[in-house]
Amino acid sequence: MKPEETVDYFIKIVWQSVANKYNQIAADYGFTQALGYMLINIHEEGTAVSQLASLLGVKSTSLSRMLNNMEELNLIYREAHATDKRSVKIFLTKFGQEKRQGAKEVVRNFNEYLNAHIAENDRIQLIETLKKINLLTLDYNVKKLKKPIDNGK
Repeated sequence: MKPEETVDYFIKIVWQSVANKYNQIAADYGFTQALGYMLINIHEEGTAVSQLASLLGVKSTSLSRMLNNMEELNLIYREAHATDKRSVKIFLTKFGQEKRQGAKEVVRNFNEYLNAHIAENDRIQLIETLKKINLLTLDYNVKKLKKPIDNGK
């Protein structure tokens, strides 16, 4: 099977194009697509670090670096839970809230552009298909290869 005959090939290619476009736009605002995504997903009542990690699908070391960077840029601050010091919530500073509005505007504008060029039925079908692929991916059980991959050793 050729890569361009697989569903995941097109999902990866499309996501890479979207992420690159968001990064180009985000650079004008002084941040990256990933940082903008984090800003959008930090709620007014605060967001748990663990929740951000699962949203972004990143390891704690990468998340820690991003959060440290965001603190240095005065976008966020952290608060430990009053009784459970292991539980930490992230909050946006006033400056972070301003940048969040910019990130939301970028996403809104890009989605308005897509919606203007994709028929509503096609958009709805695409979203339903992607949801289905996500569920199938979560349910997929890897079958062991009959022959191990030779790693050159």
